[in-house]
Amino acid sequence: MNTVIVPVDFSDTSLNAAEYAANFLAGHYGVELILYHCYEMDFGDVNALENLENLKNRLLDITPLKITLLVEQSEDFLDELEKLARHRQADLVIMGITGGKSRAEQRFMGSNTLKLADNKYIPVLIVPEDSKYTGMKNVLLATDLKDVVSTVPSVPVKKILKEFQLSLHIINVNEDHYIALSEEYEGEKKKLETMFAEFFPQFYFLRLFDVEEAINQFASDKSIDLIITVHREHSIFHKLFINSHTKKLAFQSKVPLLVVHE
Repeated sequence: MNTVIVPVDFSDTSLNAAEYAANFLAGHYGVELILYHCYEMDFGDVNALENLENLKNRLLDITPLKITLLVEQSEDFLDELEKLARHRQADLVIMGITGGKSRAEQRFMGSNTLKLADNKYIPVLIVPEDSKYTGMKNVLLATDLKDVVSTVPSVPVKKILKEFQLSLHIINVNEDHYIALSEEYEGEKKKLETMFAEFFPQFYFLRLFDVEEAINQFASDKSIDLIITVHREHSIFHKLFINSHTKKLAFQSKVPLLVVHE
């Protein structure tokens, strides 16, 4: 991992995401952490660079990191962020999300975070507003077990697993599961076992209807530190970011979500 971007609007949510990022990257001395603030022309913060400098100093008190500050004006925050990520060949964007202490904060740190996660080229780590980094041991990969060879992006997932030496748990939630897996599901499971063989993955199959509630409860029960979901068009996990009743996984989970793309 070489470059990580953290958008900052100086809300509590974004500041918490920046602090999470610093702790998350502690010990990874070759990583450049970019603190990025984008403002509209009519609402420019004359103290933005100074405030970013203060934030940088706070993060350096946590761990020594290479931190770059970037402030720019634009009326299209997401477009500029995506351009920055491509230009810097960023490995990851870390962005906070809030349940909405205010409508303005929810609009920026909720809507924009979910829209960014809907992109197709860079992993996005979504940090819940009250989430604090306390170490990372267990990661949960949520999958619908559909054509896993083509749809599960093994490269970014393995990169995270190797870099942070994580234990891999793989979960599939489906109301149609019975005592034994169908031949189709068993075949897809074996493909995942081969794909991630070096990490000795543990598999879990839950026969439940509410996917998001099941994942959150499992994450709590198993002390999961990070949930990985695969962004797929027309899949159940794509709906996590477009359907109001399923947004609760992103908005209510206390566990950070890493969104990767097929």
